[in-house]
Amino acid sequence: MSALQPLVDVFVERLRHRHSPATVDAYRRDLTALMAFMDREEITSWGALDIHRLRRFLGRERTRGLAARSLARRQAAIRRFCDLLIEQGLLGHNPARLLDTPKMPRHLPRPVDVDVLGQFLDTPHDGSPLALRDQAMLELCYSSGLRLAELAGIDLGDIDPQRARVRGKGDKPRQVPIGRRAAAALAAWLDVRGMLAGPDEPALFVSTRGQRLGHRAIQLRMARLGRERGLPEHLHPHRLRHSFASHLLESSQDLRAVQELLGHAHLSTTQVYTRLDWQHLADTFDRAHPRAHRKPDTDHAPSSREGASFRTSDHQDKTP
Repeated sequence: MSALQPLVDVFVERLRHRHSPATVDAYRRDLTALMAFMDREEITSWGALDIHRLRRFLGRERTRGLAARSLARRQAAIRRFCDLLIEQGLLGHNPARLLDTPKMPRHLPRPVDVDVLGQFLDTPHDGSPLALRDQAMLELCYSSGLRLAELAGIDLGDIDPQRARVRGKGDKPRQVPIGRRAAAALAAWLDVRGMLAGPDEPALFVSTRGQRLGHRAIQLRMARLGRERGLPEHLHPHRLRHSFASHLLESSQDLRAVQELLGHAHLSTTQVYTRLDWQHLADTFDRAHPRAHRKPDTDHAPSSREGASFRTSDHQDKTP
């Protein structure tokens, strides 16, 4: 075992208490890649880590084709790990905090059309326990805008007929409402869940072995259901979450409420995530702003509609 490994193990164990398994696994891979680089460089102590070596490591990662998002995560993992090295007295400062963060491309998933998604969810199934489980997962994910880890992590004790308690990023708890159709699908699943789950299994969604359904299994089931029901695009939990946010925003135009339901810490995240309809915002501006809805001077000012169109195109130039 590498002499560098013990502190990585300490770091990963600390992460387990506050982060999702996916985050823990990703950070472990990031630090394993850094250790492999240091072994090649014949560096045997974390105290030798400096900004020059980090730049060389990240440069090699970029050269071998690592995407900007993965590079940014590598930096985040190293930055947090270096804080531990400072705590252990191995570093006097955090060299990773001196690095520039890679510019992140904005690849946003398209929401599924609301009518197409409604037809998909209403497609009849055979009524078997697995079909009832899958239908409940689909309805709950779309009804409450859940992340994959949140959906997989729900226990029986976390739900009641109107709401669910989930833990999001950073292990932050929140409550989300459960819609009428999702509640009906959950009730149907709970009626037959005992045919698959053991008496001591706390997970809401279980596999044919009676154990908690894993992340990959959920992804595969949703993709398969999308194909079987004729959905003309790949389906995965994040598509349902994105569709939830977009459809709710289109109907309510309440960005703060959508932010709360999604569990976003910052409003800017919700703005990007939901692809704001700038045309609607321009219309709202025309109706609501005291300097926008007054009667314009027809000889010297553009009409309200022209103003809205101008602002919309201006925003569209700046928005992904």
